[in-house]
Amino acid sequence: MSISSLLATNRIFTHADISSKKRLLEFIAEQASEELSLPVNTIYNKLLERERLGSTGLGKGIAVPHARLDSINEAHGFFVKLNQSINYDAIDKQNVDLIFVLFIPQESTDEHLQILSSLAKIFSQTTVTEKIRLSQSADEIFQIITQAEAEIAV
Repeated sequence: MSISSLLATNRIFTHADISSKKRLLEFIAEQASEELSLPVNTIYNKLLERERLGSTGLGKGIAVPHARLDSINEAHGFFVKLNQSINYDAIDKQNVDLIFVLFIPQESTDEHLQILSSLAKIFSQTTVTEKIRLSQSADEIFQIITQAEAEIAV
């Protein structure tokens, strides 16, 4: 499954004014609730449960919070670009400002690992993250991610 097929411009949030990891996870749950037809607290608790296993902060200002959900049939992605970076307990101790959020059906283990691997390849490219940080719109971010994904597939 391609990263760009998980994402849509209405699920990309630019210039989000969020000041903490807790508030970020709440914001994600609020935004995903309608799309996933699930209560906000269910989504929030699943994200929090995953974070308690270990931070999903990858380093270099990137985080990939993710959760497995019983009641969805396909993977969904959301993207948040923060106005100011926040402490996310990332492995490199750097603050985070770019967040790709992934929701996976409970039983999709292989798909889950493939998507996380693709995300790591895309967001490990400094040129990609620099372009995203300079972008001003959801359309721009979608195009940057789509282009980066096409380049790693070659």
